[in-house]
Amino acid sequence: MNHFENSLAATLGNTILRDVTLRDGLQLTGKLLSTERKVETVRELLRLGVPAIELGSMARADLVPTMANTLEVVQALSAEELERCWIWVATPGHVAKASAAGARNFQYCLSASDSHNKANIGRTTDESLAALPEAVEYARAVNGQIQLCIATSFTCPFEGYVPEERILSIANDPRAEGTTDIVICDTLGQAIPAQVSGLIARVRDESPARRIVYHGHDTWGLGVANTLAAIQAGAAMVDGALGGLGGCPFAPGASGNTSSEDILFATRPEWLTTETFAGLVVLSEKLLAELGEPNRSKAAQGARSRAEAFDWVLPSDSAGQPSTVGGN
Repeated sequence: MNHFENSLAATLGNTILRDVTLRDGLQLTGKLLSTERKVETVRELLRLGVPAIELGSMARADLVPTMANTLEVVQALSAEELERCWIWVATPGHVAKASAAGARNFQYCLSASDSHNKANIGRTTDESLAALPEAVEYARAVNGQIQLCIATSFTCPFEGYVPEERILSIANDPRAEGTTDIVICDTLGQAIPAQVSGLIARVRDESPARRIVYHGHDTWGLGVANTLAAIQAGAAMVDGALGGLGGCPFAPGASGNTSSEDILFATRPEWLTTETFAGLVVLSEKLLAELGEPNRSKAAQGARSRAEAFDWVLPSDSAGQPSTVGGN
């Protein structure tokens, strides 16, 4: 590791990337992935060194068809593999069903705004909070972890700006006791770095017992900038999706997640090498081609440039893929 990378590592610490391709990434796609293909993807991500994965959601299959086989994916994985996997839940019943299948890490999601919570989950924010203690008990019963995930932490597609005090009141609500992490979500990708760092710092200082997670979208092109701002303000885990895939079907205006490749290229965690980065780029390209989705990752595009003297650029014949990005 050179002097620059040493300085980078010191600045960004050991922040964990959680890849959410198989949950948030697939929510808006028109094609379904088989259980076998999802399991293959989980195992390839783990093999390449990705520390954490969100493998699916307990959302109703009639509303989010791409999540219909989530429990089958859980059942196909080993207990050791599931230790690094998370599952999206919104009710105590979700936790009970997922834990019975073998899941141990749960992301209990509610929205800061009632309007989005009703559109996304079918109840008010307070009703979701009222059910949280029971969800915590189900997670504890299997020695699991449960996060409090606050969607629309910055803006809501129906109500607009969301005050910081609203996020703090939810994070510090007594009914959230027992959650291990607080996930701050820029659901629409409309936040700017100053907002992200400001809110993350406040949550860190005013809810010190729990780890802070940041989930961002790249709708307005600030996904990586916001993620770096979150890390520097104290986020210990950040979310991304391969190729910037994804979006929320119940949030008009939301587009793809911040790209996992872009986050990794920017943060350079200790486990990431040029070889593992190349493996992630190839995995992403194959998956997006199967889904018929565009690759929004700038780092993946850079990795296919002709500047092959740069260590992070893939050879032009890597995986049979020609170089696709030119330059001056």
